Amino acid sequence: MASPTSRSLELLRAEGWLCGIVEQTIRAPGIIFKRDLFTIGDIIAIREGETMLVQTTSGLNNLSKRLQKIADCEHLPTIRRAGWRIEAHGWRKLKGRWEVKREDLS
Repeated sequence: MASPTSRSLELLRAEGWLCGIVEQTIRAPGIIFKRDLFTIGDIIAIREGETMLVQTTSGLNNLSKRLQKIADCEHLPTIRRAGWRIEAHGWRKLKGRWEVKREDLS
């Protein structure tokens, strides 16, 4: 089963973006957790003259939580001043097909 991150990577690459995963999995005795770039990024994507930070998730319920997470990010003003686009992708399966809701938070 493909993850939301892998689906977003496929979508972005089809649009001509060069992408890399920037979410880290941290493993310590008894715990495993994920850490996003600047607390909000799972994917960094670049193409000529553009840089985009993408947060991915499953479902529209989770998407609203991610939008709030981005809005609350202390690094958001700096990321915006750098001219980076910021998107959140919420993936859901509808009638047997994967669909994405994209929110531009730039």
